[in-house]
This record gives sequence, C-alpha cells and structure tokens, in this order.
Amino acid sequence: MADHAEEQEMEVEALEAIYDTHFEKVASSKWSLDIYPESGDPSDLDELNHVAVRLLIDLPADYPELSVPSLQVEIIKGLADEHKDELEALAFEAAASLEGTPSIFAVAEILREWLVDNNQKGLDDVSMHAQMMRKKKQGEKAEQKAQETFEAQVALEEITQAEQEELEVRKRREEGTPCNMENFLAWRARFEAEMAAEKENEVEDTDAIKKSNKKKEVDKTGRITGRQHFADQSTNLEALEAAAEQAERDPDEDLDDVDEELFDDDVDLDDLDFNSEDEEDGEVDI
Repeated sequence: MADHAEEQEMEVEALEAIYDTHFEKVASSKWSLDIYPESGDPSDLDELNHVAVRLLIDLPADYPELSVPSLQVEIIKGLADEHKDELEALAFEAAASLEGTPSIFAVAEILREWLVDNNQKGLDDVSMHAQMMRKKKQGEKAEQKAQETFEAQVALEEITQAEQEELEVRKRREEGTPCNMENFLAWRARFEAEMAAEKENEVEDTDAIKKSNKKKEVDKTGRITGRQHFADQSTNLEALEAAAEQAERDPDEDLDDVDEELFDDDVDLDDLDFNSEDEEDGEVDI
C-alpha cells in the first residue's frame, strides 16, 4: 500500500523550493500558492504584474494515486469574477488529466501562462465598454493563435513529406533496381550507344593521325627538310676534311689519281691561234 502522506510531503518540499515564500503549507492537507505572471524582486512585483491569483489546494487522503485535489482560485489583483471562473475551470481540467501523479506544479504553471497572456491593466473593469474591448482582444489572440497553429501544422506536414521522400530514396538505394527484361533492354541500348560513340571517336582519331602522317610524307618527297639539308652539309664538310687530310699524308698519290683522259696529246699548244682582239677580249679559239 502506497504511503500517500510521504508522497504529499515530498511534493510540499518541491513546491517550497520552487516558489519560496509564495507557497504556504496551511495544514497537512491544505496548501496555498500565490501565482504571478512575472517573477523577480518582491519590491518590483507590483510594477511587473498587473494581475495575480491565489490557488487554494485541499488534498484528499489518497492523493495523488487515487484522486485529484480540490482546487479553488482567489483573485489577488487585476481580475474580475468571470476570470476567476475561467481559471478554476482550467485548474480542474489540468488536475483531472494528471490523475495518479503529483499535479500541483503543472496546474500552477497553466494558470501562470494564462496570467502572462493577460498581464495588463483594466481587466478588473466590469463596465460594458471594458468587457467589449477584452472580448475583442481575446478574439484577436484566438485568431493569431489559430494562424500560428495552422502554420505550424503546414510546416510539420512539409517536414513529414520531405522525411517520407528521403525514406523512399534510402529504401530504393538499399533494395536496388530490380533486374527484369525491360530494365535489361534499356541498359543494353544505353551500353551499345555508348560503345558506338566511343568507336566513332576512335575512328575519327585514327583518320586524323593518318592524314597527318600522309602530309608529312608529301613534304618529304617534294623537298628536303631543313634538318636533312643540315645533315647533308655536315656530311660534305666531313668528306672535304677527310680528303684534305689524305692529301697531306700522301701528296704523290693525289697526282697518280689525276684523270689522264682530261688531257689530249694531239693538241699542240703551238697550233693555237691567239688573236690580239681575242686576247683583249679574253677569248681564245681552239
């Protein structure tokens, strides 16, 4: 059997630590909690807070496991009786939703949030004009809250859709593409097209190389290149140098190598007719 008194005492200690002097244990089963929208220095509370309430708590013996506390709201400042009824309804609803667990802190926070939203002067004015203005503001707040809720829902749906698409992509990656006749034929068509294009490129490259080589051959048959000319000149120069060296070593051998046919024995130098005019002109008749 649960020790309800012990659990209640533990909740008292927690509330005292949170709310300090605003919480009071009137009796073992009766508590009191002053709730303000804004916390801070006690000397500034009047300026910061235009509204405030006191939550009166009456605990059954079997709270929290088997029953909910009895709650009552008192106006401390800035509110009308209609607000008192509204706050009590909020407190009862919150306590009922938390049946079986310690609920005073949660109830107090719900009431404090309401006070934060309505922390303004003049709420205790019960005139017709004041009531109309309050209802107008409440309507505007309700519309704003509904719009924010709608936008949040749209954003959530977009996120959910994006996550779903991402999950589908991951699933397709994990499962891969199923191999069937249709997929195979499509793959083969792509493969053959790629191979044909590659082969065509190779043929074009080969033709270009052949044309380049053919052009070089035409240049070689038509005329010698500068490199060939330089090589030929080098060869002739080497031959001349070799002949000169040979002549220096064997001067007699060069005389023997003279072609005798170049000289005709039948020609007598005395038979040559030298004319004076020819001599002047530098011409000689043979």
